[in-house]
Amino acid sequence: MAKTKIGRNENLVLEALRDASGAPRTAYQLLETLRPEGLKAPLQVYRALKSLSERHLVHRLESLNAYLACSCTHGEGEEDGHALVFAICDGCGTVREFADPALGERVKALAAETAFTPRFAATEIHGTCADCRAG
Repeated sequence: MAKTKIGRNENLVLEALRDASGAPRTAYQLLETLRPEGLKAPLQVYRALKSLSERHLVHRLESLNAYLACSCTHGEGEEDGHALVFAICDGCGTVREFADPALGERVKALAAETAFTPRFAATEIHGTCADCRAG
């Protein structure tokens, strides 16, 4: 996939997610944060999130209906074959992202057994982070 220029709204949304320091944000939370920058409608945020998701620059956390800036090292639009794992702390809300090549290979093998072609694999694990356990 050729890299395409990131538009103004996409850049604003991506920076807002990066500024969140590992805390996922809903589209409406992003809209409230970005209103001073001129984003006025939910559709503006949703379009930016869709574009960023297609480029693998942000991820949607299904269980939270929220988004997170990608913290893995793959390039824009790159399909690296790794399965993503999100460790979600139910105490403080932080999320850590991991790419696991071994899990990705296992997903491919399971899919091949049923003639299924996976497009993307992500696992969300809810629990308690070390900081919350210690506190």
